[in-house]
Amino acid sequence: MSSLLIHSMTEFSDIILRVLHAAGARTLAEVGAEFGGTSQQLAAYAQATGGSLTSIDPCPKQEFLDWVASSPSVDHVAAPSLEAMPGCKDIDAWVIDGDHNYYTVSNEMRIAGELAKRDGKPLLALLHDVSWPCGRRDFYYAPDRIPAEWLHPHSFDAGVTLDNPAVLDNRGFRGAGQFAVALHEGGPRNGVLTAVEDFLAEERAKGADLAFAFVPAVFGLGIVFDATAPWAPEVAQIVLPYHDNALIASLERNRLRNYLAVIDWQDRQAA
Repeated sequence: MSSLLIHSMTEFSDIILRVLHAAGARTLAEVGAEFGGTSQQLAAYAQATGGSLTSIDPCPKQEFLDWVASSPSVDHVAAPSLEAMPGCKDIDAWVIDGDHNYYTVSNEMRIAGELAKRDGKPLLALLHDVSWPCGRRDFYYAPDRIPAEWLHPHSFDAGVTLDNPAVLDNRGFRGAGQFAVALHEGGPRNGVLTAVEDFLAEERAKGADLAFAFVPAVFGLGIVFDATAPWAPEVAQIVLPYHDNALIASLERNRLRNYLAVIDWQDRQAA
C-alpha cells in the first residue's frame, strides 16, 4: 500500500529540467540520492549539455550504488552534506533533498549561497519537502549529527497527521525507525520551509535580490534563485503558474488526507 503515496522529487522532473535548461545550468550538485531516481535524470541532463553531476549522500540505497558504479561521469561523495558541500566548486544549480530539518537545510543554503558568491555564480537551488509534513516540522535521519541546541525533542516511532501540531501517539505518517520526527510542529528553527524563509530574510537584509517559488504538491518543491540573473525572467515564467497555486494545494491536501486514511485503516487492521 505504501506505493500509493507518490513522494519522489522525480515527480517534478519536467519543472526541474526546464528550470535548469532556462538557467543554462551545466555543473550540477544534488544532496540526497536515495534510490537514484532523480540522480539518473540529472545525470542524463548533464551528459546532454556537456556538464557534470556531483551526488552527495553518505548512505544511499543499493540501487543508487549499483547505478553510479556504471556511471563514471557522476561523482558520488559519500559524506554528509555539510561536510561535502564546501568542497564543491563552480556549481550552477543545487538540487537539495537530504535531511529535512532546519539546522541541515539552513546550513546547506548558507553554504550554497557562499559558494555562489565565491565562484561568481547566480544562486539557483531547488529543494524538496518544503510543504507538509517537513515544512514546519523537523525530520531527522541522523539526530546525532545535529548539535543539541538545534535539535528538537523527537521520536522514531511517533506519527504526524494534518492539522495536529503535536504528536500524541504512533498513528499517522511516521518513520517506523527509519527517521525521527520532532514532537511539535511550528515555532522558531523548525522545518524546511522555515529554514528557507529565514535564509531568504537574512540574505535580503544584506541586499541580495533573491526570488522564491513554491510548488505545493508532492510534499512541496521550493525554488530559490537570483532575481538579477540574466535567466531569471525565463525561470520566473516557468514556475509562475505553479507558484502557491491554490488548486494544486487543494489537490495535495486531499491526496494526503486519503493516504492518512489508508494508514489509519492499516493500523486498525493490524491491531
